[in-house]
Formats: sequence, structure tokens, C-alpha cells
Amino acid sequence: MTLAPMALDSLDLARWQFGITTVYHFILVPLTIGLSPLVALMETLYLRTGNEQWKVATKFFGKILLINFALGVATGIVQEFQFGMNWSEYSRFVGNIFGAPLAFEALLAFFMESTFLGLWIFGWDRLSPKLHNLCMWMVALGTNVSAFFILAANSWMQNPMGAVLNPETGRAELDGVGGFLKVLGNPLLWTTLAHTISASFLVAGAVILGVAVWWMTRAVRAGQDFEARELWRRLTRFGAVTMIISGLLCTASGHAQGQIIAEVQPAKMAAAEMLCETREGAGFTVAAFGSCADGTASHILTIPNVYSFMATNDPHAEVMGLNDAQAMYEQRFGPGDYTPNEMITFWTFRLMIGLGMISMAIGALALWLTRRDRLIGSPALGKAALWTMWLPFIASSFGWIFTEMGRQPWVIVPNLADPVSQIYMRTADGVSTVVSSGTVLASMVLFTLLYATLGVIWFYLLRRYIREGVRTPVDPKTASGAQASGPSESTRTAGAPALLSFQY
Repeated sequence: MTLAPMALDSLDLARWQFGITTVYHFILVPLTIGLSPLVALMETLYLRTGNEQWKVATKFFGKILLINFALGVATGIVQEFQFGMNWSEYSRFVGNIFGAPLAFEALLAFFMESTFLGLWIFGWDRLSPKLHNLCMWMVALGTNVSAFFILAANSWMQNPMGAVLNPETGRAELDGVGGFLKVLGNPLLWTTLAHTISASFLVAGAVILGVAVWWMTRAVRAGQDFEARELWRRLTRFGAVTMIISGLLCTASGHAQGQIIAEVQPAKMAAAEMLCETREGAGFTVAAFGSCADGTASHILTIPNVYSFMATNDPHAEVMGLNDAQAMYEQRFGPGDYTPNEMITFWTFRLMIGLGMISMAIGALALWLTRRDRLIGSPALGKAALWTMWLPFIASSFGWIFTEMGRQPWVIVPNLADPVSQIYMRTADGVSTVVSSGTVLASMVLFTLLYATLGVIWFYLLRRYIREGVRTPVDPKTASGAQASGPSESTRTAGAPALLSFQY
């Protein structure tokens, strides 16, 4: 009897729709953010060294970037429409603030990305080499500026600053130019930006490494030693170094971000550790089940002092538990349930960290396996590389689920540093009061099917162009002889030719 009302509840449906579309979209985002500067770097290395293999790599991974960028744009358009429809009450309350960074993202960053990407695509042999390379660097700058403004909007929701409540309209507004500068100077924004960009480089590095190792094993088995060594081994190590460096930066930025979150959203971090009571020297729990709310929480293998260090840099510091956080919110904002979903928050936090560390370890392993000019020839390792390159994608998605689910029940988290803060909103208050649940359900089903179709297309195109490969490089010392005797097996394009192949 209760299933029908649950299935037709506008709030739950709106949350599901936004969650589904966001996770779909965010699968594509980190690859674009991380891969665009790496493709630009590959082209720069080609111009600096004159090594043709860097040009081959630039064009090959440029195709992957273009596919990902196109699908990312298609899936991102829906995001902003939801603010004006399913979440119209939220937009009415904070549109004056939230819309400002999104407007900058659209008018500045997105047009920068699109314009210079078009110049890069059609500029081969039309622009000077340096100017052509500059176009990709501008694309990379645009993607990261875009990330900055989007994260500025999200970080403001997580830690509102620079806003005042207009008593006449009942809306939150920017406190002048200084208020906008506070939005852009939000300390949570800068740590989140560093964490997101470093995670994006980890994603892009994993894709480069996974594809390069797979093709290296194929080249070794086909007797193409020059291709395996000069192209794929080079790119394997390039991807591995990227993964290691970005993994370390991701760890450091995540640590800094976690400390700010522990201060501004104590319930989120307490749920991430299933810490029920405030205590000194709180530990990191490997596994936990149950709930603090009903006293059923059980912890498996807790390492003392680690959480206190993560939250404050002091292993013996006192950190707030969930029960005290609940009492604090009740005292300030009245009766209610202010505890996020503990199991989702706890496990997504661990899956994010665990999969990220495994990815970094895979980069170190690949670097070790290719030491001293060695090649990877095992087919099993080639297939494993393709499968494991998805781990950073999954880790990034879990990171966003943790970020968004952990702040519930708030859509705009109150600023605890301001004792009289009026800029906050519960998630239940942000949903539209006029869009019917049936409309939300219909649009959710439609967009889920549409996104699933786009996901299949994205995967098919990536698989097609990865399997198509590159024109097999040959040793320059023997190339003249091969050309004199006519086209040979070593100069064919690997894989079956594609009808829609990019023709740079």
C-alpha cells in the first residue's frame, strides 16, 4: 500500500533524477578535464623533440578527447534545466547567487573550450604548429576554468559565503562585489578544485596507460618491436607517471579538503567514520554496519587516532560524533533528522579512497614492469590494463556521491561559523511545488533511457577508435627501404578501417 506514494513522491523522484543524470554526466567530465592538458603536452613534446611518436599519440588520444567532449556536452545540458523545473524553489531562493558562477562558466569557459577545440580539429596543416598547439592549451585552460566556476557554485552550497537575505523578497542575494569575491575565495572551493583536477588527471592517466599497455602487448605479439617500444611503452610510462603524481596530489588535496569539511559539515565526516560519540583520538574504521541513530552501529578493525589526524592534523584531537552533531543542529534549527545516510556516506568514502589508491599502485606497477627498456607482452596484463583503467572513473563517481549524499538533509548547508546565518535550505524545501510527480517520473524515465543510449554510443565509439589503433610506426632507418618496395604490413592502419574515422 505504501509503494505507490513512495514511487510518486516528487521529492524522491527529483532527487533520483538529479542523481542519475549527474553521475552519468560526471563519468565524462574528469576525462575531459584531465585529458585535454595531457594531449596539449603530447603535442608540445612533439614540437620540442621532433619525435613523430608524440604526434601519433596526440592525434590518437585527441580522437578520444573529442568523443568524450561531445558526449559530455550532450549530457550536461540537462543539468541546468532541472534547476528551473524540478528544483524551482531552490532556484528562486538562491538563483541570484548560484546563477552567477554558472553564467561565467557558460559565457567564458564553455565558449573558450568550443572555439579553440574547433580550431584545433580543423587547424592541422592550416595553422602554424605552435599556434595549433596553443589552441589545445586554451582548450585545457577552458576545461579547468569551467571546472572552477561549477565547483564555485557547488562549494557555495556546501559552505555558503558572501550572501545576505533580502527581507522584502525572501531571497538570498550576493553581498555586492565583495560577496562574489567571497564566493570565489571560498576555502572549500580551492581544496575541492585541487582534489577534482588531480582526480581528473588520475582518470586520464589511467586511460592512457590502459590503452597503451593493451596495444603494447598486441604489438609485441605481432613482432612490431619498434611500435611497442617507441610508442606504446613511451605512453605507458607517460600515463604511469601521470597516475602516480596525480594520485599523490589527490591524496594531499583530499586531506586538506577533509579538514575543512570536518569543520563546516561535522555530520558528514562523522558519518564517513561511523563515529557516534564525540571523542579524542578518534580512529579510522575499516568496516562498519548499522546506525548510530538506533544504537546498532558496529565497527570492524578501527585504527586509533587516524581520523583525528585526518580531521585536524592532531592524532589526539577531539572530533564531533554524529549524536552530538544531531543535537547541535536541533538546537540551532529545530527538531528534525539531520543525520545523512550513514551506510552510503561511510562506504562511498572508503570506495573513493580505496579505488584511488589501487589506481595509483597500478601506475607504479606499470612503471616497474617497463623499467630498463622492458616491454609488457603478456595478453593477460593487456586485458587487465583495459579493465582496471575504469577504477578511477568509479572512484570519482563515489566521491561525488559521498559529497552530495553526505550533506543531507541540506541542499544548502548552513554556515556554522555564522551564529545568525539565514542562508540555508533543506532539500525538501528546494523541490518545485508545481511540477507534478508524474511529470518528474516521466522525465526521469525518459532521460535515464536517453542517457543509457548515449552511454552505449560513448562506449561503442571509444571501443571502436581504440581498437582501430594508429598507423603502425616504423623505424626511420628502415622506412626508406619499405617505401621503395611499396606499402607493407608495418605501415597499415591497425584494425579495421572505420567509415567515420577522424581525418586530421
